[in-house]
Amino acid sequence: MIMLQDRNFFARECLQRHALDVLLVTSLPNIRYLAGFTGSDGVLLVTPRGGWFLTDSRYTTQAQSEVNGYDVVEYRNKLDSIAELVSAAGCRTVGFESTQVSVALRDELAGKLPGLELLPLKDDVDSFRTIKDAAEIALLDTCAGIASQALCDVLELVRPGAIERDLSLELEIAMKRGGADDKAFDFIVASGERGALPHGRASDRAIRAGELVTFDFGARLNGYNSDETVTVAVGEPDQRLRTIYGVVKEAHDRAIAAVKPGVALKDLDTIARSFIDEQGYGSYFGHGLGHGVGLEVHEKPVVSFRSDAVAEEGMVFTIEPGIYIPGMGGVRLEDTVVVESSGCRLLTKVSKELRVL
Repeated sequence: MIMLQDRNFFARECLQRHALDVLLVTSLPNIRYLAGFTGSDGVLLVTPRGGWFLTDSRYTTQAQSEVNGYDVVEYRNKLDSIAELVSAAGCRTVGFESTQVSVALRDELAGKLPGLELLPLKDDVDSFRTIKDAAEIALLDTCAGIASQALCDVLELVRPGAIERDLSLELEIAMKRGGADDKAFDFIVASGERGALPHGRASDRAIRAGELVTFDFGARLNGYNSDETVTVAVGEPDQRLRTIYGVVKEAHDRAIAAVKPGVALKDLDTIARSFIDEQGYGSYFGHGLGHGVGLEVHEKPVVSFRSDAVAEEGMVFTIEPGIYIPGMGGVRLEDTVVVESSGCRLLTKVSKELRVL
């Protein structure tokens, strides 16, 4: 498993593979991963023998204490400083993150670096973070535990008449009391027919007896995120809702049981999707089975029919099948797992057995 001190191996290998003189990194999560910088503005230039981290006067002192392995350069004009450093170093080929750099920015940079080749790299830099090291996994485990406990603390407030938005706020407060730096994203709290909205953020709707309520929530700690979805019943649900819950739960369990090194991630999606389809609900499960979690809530690897990756030890990703029936409601169950040598381990902690409150 890759350890912290080896992270820049990925960048050096990328330089060599694409015959680059310098790698321009603009994505803040990737900058944090490679250099340790936690601020909100900066650029990383990676060369075979080191490189530079560029930022403005707001972050110079912070960068000098955080950035490891790169010379800190304060700029007045970001692109001018990039061009000056790249030109002075005699670089001829510059790789950049094509999903992060706009066409306008690329064109402006090309104008300042005439004669240099700018090579777009779609996913190369993001892929550095696909395999988590031991320190990252420990942090993700702690973060997920904080979020899971916060939901358990808030469930006693989930009753008929409770307002979705109020529950979302209580959940955020509970996380921060538990040690989280912040929430990872705007929580989904979707009750009743709103459960058919996969991204139904908390509203002013009051929960009613007999309904299902879906909570999709996560915490952030030291830059890393958690992601978990729990669906509960407020009072006894009708048989249709129980049936849907059981189908999603079985699909969830089958997929998690199949996670191990070497398994194609698209096959995990197929395992869950095929079962849901066999039960007659295939048209109500539209999204992919999961996604990576780390410095971003959604990152590589993708766990869907579009994925060409296989599970590797150290990968952290979600398993989150769902059924969403317009006018009726929905169920989603999500756990975050880390791939280990003989299977996987759950980082998220809330039981996915149906809970009737």
